[in-house]
Amino acid sequence: MSLSSAEPRDDARTRLLARLLDAFDEALPSPDVSLREVAARAGTSHALLRYHFGSLPGVLTAMLEAQRSRDNEVLSETARRCTFDEFVVEIWRTYTRPELLSRVRGFFHVAGLAAYRPEDFREFIGSLDDLTKMLASLAEREGRDAGEARTMATVAVAAIRGLLLQEVLTPGTRPDDALALILRMSKGQS
Repeated sequence: MSLSSAEPRDDARTRLLARLLDAFDEALPSPDVSLREVAARAGTSHALLRYHFGSLPGVLTAMLEAQRSRDNEVLSETARRCTFDEFVVEIWRTYTRPELLSRVRGFFHVAGLAAYRPEDFREFIGSLDDLTKMLASLAEREGRDAGEARTMATVAVAAIRGLLLQEVLTPGTRPDDALALILRMSKGQS
């Protein structure tokens, strides 16, 4: 009986990713640190990180995907008991928590890298629609047709991400008025 060499590598990668997530908690390493510095903080070697993730952007992407997956599980549970508007507010509250600022910065960093090399970030790009799907489902549950629900969700997520980018670039702006406008738009008000 022979075992595939991919099985142990996948297990080792999963364990290494868990160590990285534990070492950095809710945060992501800054793209300004070296792979050696990330490895030291996680108590591993940079050679193992390079082997399993390829590069610092690979480490950031893997961590971000795992963190976002965890967030989406929690948000999915929340969505079951929310209206569309309540869920928009919940998404905003989730990602504007101060302890998530480095992760939000990391999201935009990885998104920028993906814009230049989409073939290297397929899984990340594929996951960008998760919140849109959850919001669209809520809009449909509230009586919108599928097309309108998808459009509402797309605009809401785009606006939230734009506001998050604004918050990253100019901290403290807390655009609550803009968030209120998103909620009014969902009701067809200007």
